[in-house]
Amino acid sequence: MLPRGLWPWRARLLPTPGTWGPARPWPLPPPPQVLYVKLCGNVKYYQSHHYSTVVPPDEITVNYRHGLPLVTLTLPSRKERCQFVVKPMLSTVGSFLQDLQNEDKGIKTATIFTADGNKISASTLMDILLMNDFKLVINKIAYDVQCPKREKPSNEHTAEMEHMKSLVHRLFTILHLEESQKKREHHLLEKIDHLKEQLQPLEQVKAGIAAHSEAKTSGLLWAGLALLSIQGGALAWLTWWVYSWDIMEPVTYFITFANSMVFFAYFLVTRQDYTYSAVKSRQFLQFFHKKSKQQHFDVEQYNKLKEDLAKAKESLKQVRHSLYLQMQVEELNEKN
Repeated sequence: MLPRGLWPWRARLLPTPGTWGPARPWPLPPPPQVLYVKLCGNVKYYQSHHYSTVVPPDEITVNYRHGLPLVTLTLPSRKERCQFVVKPMLSTVGSFLQDLQNEDKGIKTATIFTADGNKISASTLMDILLMNDFKLVINKIAYDVQCPKREKPSNEHTAEMEHMKSLVHRLFTILHLEESQKKREHHLLEKIDHLKEQLQPLEQVKAGIAAHSEAKTSGLLWAGLALLSIQGGALAWLTWWVYSWDIMEPVTYFITFANSMVFFAYFLVTRQDYTYSAVKSRQFLQFFHKKSKQQHFDVEQYNKLKEDLAKAKESLKQVRHSLYLQMQVEELNEKN
């Protein structure tokens, strides 16, 4: 028998079974001890933790309580277990990570990856994230998160959920309609002012180019009138002073036929009827685009800004019309 000081564990004195003789040492079995080693993250950040419980305190768990996911994890700075309630249809991955950093200022970086190692964007809904297992990396330490499998809802339950979502959306729209319309009106006014500021220098350049093109177009029309006058005078002079009508009659016929061929050729090239207004507009645009290239005036950008301004004004008109109708309804309700 070993001396008492060398016993490997604490012993208690019990009498020998069946006798009333002196007590002898009865060894007690060693207490149960469970060794849990958690290795995660980068190799140089691996840490070994010894716990006396089966579930490690730094494990991240996902449970459902009252239909809402409950994420439980250990805060790295305070070493405290903290629970986060997630709203699957409203919360996103970015908002969840921001909540973690707001709760523990010691969290410098937090990222979520899929089980395959692909990074998940911050705009992903938590409802989609919790469908599969994922990895949560906090301060370069990775934690494997296992999500409980959810039963696939039936078609009736899905239809009821869609109806409930639609009803909530309608209620929210009714309660916040006026506020949202005022915000939209303010946003449209700011957008219109910004577009007008961008258009102001372009309008000045465009006005100069348009004036120059209009002057050249008008000069070209007056030149055409002068040529027709000269043609008529020459035919009259040849008919009454040089030749007779019997000689000039076929000449005028062929001149008229040649003019008809010119007009038909114009239609084949431009696919437009030969009218004086169409000819003037076409010639004006030719002069305008030619002058725009010389002065480096971006016609496409100008047209896009004008379209955006027109759409913004139309949207503002609709919003104000809706607000006006709502004010009339409120006045009628007050009178009644």
